[in-house]
Amino acid sequence: MFTKQNLLATAAAAVVMFLLGYLLWGIALDSIMKSHTITDVMKPDEEMNMGFIFLGNLFAALAMATLYGKWARGYHGVSEGFTFGALIGMIIGLGMGFVWLGTSNFMDTTGHLVEAITDIVYYGIAGVVISLVYKATAKKDAA
Repeated sequence: MFTKQNLLATAAAAVVMFLLGYLLWGIALDSIMKSHTITDVMKPDEEMNMGFIFLGNLFAALAMATLYGKWARGYHGVSEGFTFGALIGMIIGLGMGFVWLGTSNFMDTTGHLVEAITDIVYYGIAGVVISLVYKATAKKDAA
């Protein structure tokens, strides 16, 4: 289950997800998301725990890399990686987003839709990274 290929893809995706998450939610979408959050549920910046955030990204990357290894069936490319990651993003952004919209007051509808689109792009990029690592570490056929 945890091959060298899987662990390298996990490590690469975890780092990309951690940094990309900061760029997307921490910088680019910060004011948009805050303006569509209904209640003050976010911790102030000084209380954010980067260790837990990275750990969450690490486990998400491990699950994605493991699933990708089974899903891709040896076809590793940007398109396959993005498609795989975007599907994961749809599960989280649209699937869970609509459940949260129906059960909580975390964000308004616009906030959830922006979050869903961002999740699809974010996980799509993570899928590309995983795919490229799998491609780079795939055993070459002896001709």
